[in-house]
Amino acid sequence: MKVSMRWRVRVLGGAALALLPWMAVLALTLRNATGWVLLDLGEAVCLAGTALLLHRGSGLHRPFAAGAALLLVGDACWDIGSSAAASDLWAALAMAVGAELPLAAVCAALVLRRRQPAGLAAGRPALALAA
Repeated sequence: MKVSMRWRVRVLGGAALALLPWMAVLALTLRNATGWVLLDLGEAVCLAGTALLLHRGSGLHRPFAAGAALLLVGDACWDIGSSAAASDLWAALAMAVGAELPLAAVCAALVLRRRQPAGLAAGRPALALAA
């Protein structure tokens, strides 16, 4: 696995793990936190699934990465849009710019990344048919 791919696996897996204590904080501090906890649980599952499938070299990581990107962007937009106080808005902007949108960008790049032919991915020259 290339260094850049290992980096992505670690970042996405680490983000998934970091969401676990965050969900506990939400559950303990917010009234009616069920929706937020479920949203973050969905994000964690998608991020962990992406990391695991990337680590295994499976092309099936794309649906998980797409789901994570969608949930992360939606989470950022909802946090910003639902901020009532100025302090809430600044916290939402910090979370969006510092975590949610960069993670969504990494996931979107994984979805949109062109696949190499099987021979090139394995370090072997790809066979070409002459016309």
